[in-house]
Amino acid sequence: MEFWNQLRQQIKSIIYMNDEVDTLAAVEKIRSNIWFRGPNVWILAFSIVIASVGLNVNSTAVIIGAMLVSPLMGPIIGIGLALGTNDIPLLKNALKNLLVMVLISLVASCLYFLVSPLELVNPTELEARTRPTIYDVLIALFGGLAGILEISRKEKGTVLSGVAIATALMPPLCTAGYGLANGNWSFFSGASFLFLINCVFIIIATYVMVKYFHFPQAEFANDVIRKRTRTLISCIIIIVLVPSILSAISVVGDNNFERNVQQFINSSKFVGKAYIYDYKVSTKHGRKVDVYFAGSSLSEDEMKSVYDAAARYGIDQEQLVIQEHAMGGREEETDKLLQSIYERSDYELAQKNSRIRELEEELAALQQEKLPYAQIVREIRFNYPEVRDVFLGRGASVDDSLRVKECVTVVATSSKPIKDANLRKLEEWVRIRLNDSTAVVENVVVK
Repeated sequence: MEFWNQLRQQIKSIIYMNDEVDTLAAVEKIRSNIWFRGPNVWILAFSIVIASVGLNVNSTAVIIGAMLVSPLMGPIIGIGLALGTNDIPLLKNALKNLLVMVLISLVASCLYFLVSPLELVNPTELEARTRPTIYDVLIALFGGLAGILEISRKEKGTVLSGVAIATALMPPLCTAGYGLANGNWSFFSGASFLFLINCVFIIIATYVMVKYFHFPQAEFANDVIRKRTRTLISCIIIIVLVPSILSAISVVGDNNFERNVQQFINSSKFVGKAYIYDYKVSTKHGRKVDVYFAGSSLSEDEMKSVYDAAARYGIDQEQLVIQEHAMGGREEETDKLLQSIYERSDYELAQKNSRIRELEEELAALQQEKLPYAQIVREIRFNYPEVRDVFLGRGASVDDSLRVKECVTVVATSSKPIKDANLRKLEEWVRIRLNDSTAVVENVVVK
């Protein structure tokens, strides 16, 4: 029992943080960072341009720069502090400033993408911010925890820079602006949802740490106002927390469904004389996947086998929509099918060419290892007339410790023993001739 008490005390001494925290200084710093005025106005403008350009040119480094510059974290952490300390005026100011920043960011990024002459063929950085995952939830939550802890501790470090990069608030907003500029509502909704996830879970993380460190609570004129304020704050927390939990659960389910679909598609490429050439996953109005088949029409048995295969990966029959396409349908469908066939053929051809190159390299390596048997025997007999037969091959020697060592072995037979000097000279010649220092020569006397 004593051991466990000591261990508990040891762990507590390691993780205890209250002595390293200055809550009063943290409150002052958070309050000063929520305001959208002075330098913050210009910093926001610069970060919007940097993020928009980075997304437009598909540059990860530039986008990271925008994350570091952005002042959006200030009012978000301010909201969490206000909820944790029952400070209604601070909550109103933080919400107002965050709303202004968000609107300006959306409008400015939208205008940028409207006038930008650049058109990306494969906008991977933009697309990466339109599909929130459970990892974004975890990053926002633990990034928020790290952020408020860094603000609260007495000795400041560089944690906030890492939090700004990890939580990535500005790029989703600019991606939403891109969606507005191009009328791409899937980009707008997906990026807005990602930004909302980041904001909400940073707020939740801040609220938790504010409660844990016992930040000073707001003062009230009387008990009635205190009770009314706490009730209002509790309602706001519930309104924020419940949808966030439901959203996180939904994101996990969507990710699992997409993973299951990918595994199902990979395992069921061919069904009879038909094959899957494309598929589309939708999670907006219930989880569903459209699977496009080309080739011969599926029979009832083949259709059933597809549904059975999908069921093994947790995909219900109602979630699976089979689309069979044959040549001669609508022009755009035919073009897509032909393109898919060409892409598939190119992929398979590239795979085969890659395999051919691998086999050619293996063959070349084997050719290099192949011993010139006939030539070696002729040269040995010419230089050593007493040799009758030569046995030449690659093998391995095993010592007393069962260690295996590969080597070339030459066995030369003769009617009488070859002199030791000549045998060593022959062995040295074989090693030089084959460029192999492991070669050994043995003499066997045959009467």
